[in-house]
Amino acid sequence: MKKLLILLLVVMSFISCKKEDKTTEQNTTNDSIQKTETTVTEKTGYKIGDEAIDFSLKNIDDQMVSLANYPDAKGFIVIFTCNHCPYAVAYEDRIVALNNKYASLGYPVIAINPNDPTVQPEDSFEAMKVRAKEKGFTFPYLFDEGQKVYPIYGATKTPHVFILNKENDKNIVKYIGTIDNNYEDANAVTEKYVEAAVDALLSGKEIQQPTTVAVGCTIKTK
Repeated sequence: MKKLLILLLVVMSFISCKKEDKTTEQNTTNDSIQKTETTVTEKTGYKIGDEAIDFSLKNIDDQMVSLANYPDAKGFIVIFTCNHCPYAVAYEDRIVALNNKYASLGYPVIAINPNDPTVQPEDSFEAMKVRAKEKGFTFPYLFDEGQKVYPIYGATKTPHVFILNKENDKNIVKYIGTIDNNYEDANAVTEKYVEAAVDALLSGKEIQQPTTVAVGCTIKTK
């Protein structure tokens, strides 16, 4: 009887160990998956020299707009921006000025609002229409519905600039970052990064500073 009891305890202990091993293996697998997902997330977003995708997003005039709508463009100044962010508001006039200066030279501004309006109601599509009218936007102001485009580009702030250059029918990323070095005071700016980049492209020269750190508000998601 005693031997049978001992045998039963050994068997139960073995089964318990197998269950723990299986749980440990499962946890290890889950950790590996999470680490892989984190790595993939960290690697999303364009780098200099990458080919940028086209998109089709709704403009404030309720028409769908894509880069393909601009067959004569030499490139694009794609700016992820919004209504509410104080950084974006501070740059609005400068964004208008960029389009006024470079659209006729082949580099129009394409503004995209990446924020989720259920999180930030001031950035709703209807509010975009009102803001664009107030500021006299002469460029597309597109709504990234479903927030599908900004993660592909790798935008993290509003505003966040991506300058694209057409090369062999492809839109190649040539500059990523901020507009200039002083969001608070346009008159105190000493480095106009976007202008310098576009001027370099227009003259066929290398961009001296192809990346800068985007300064602005975080993109609002659920």
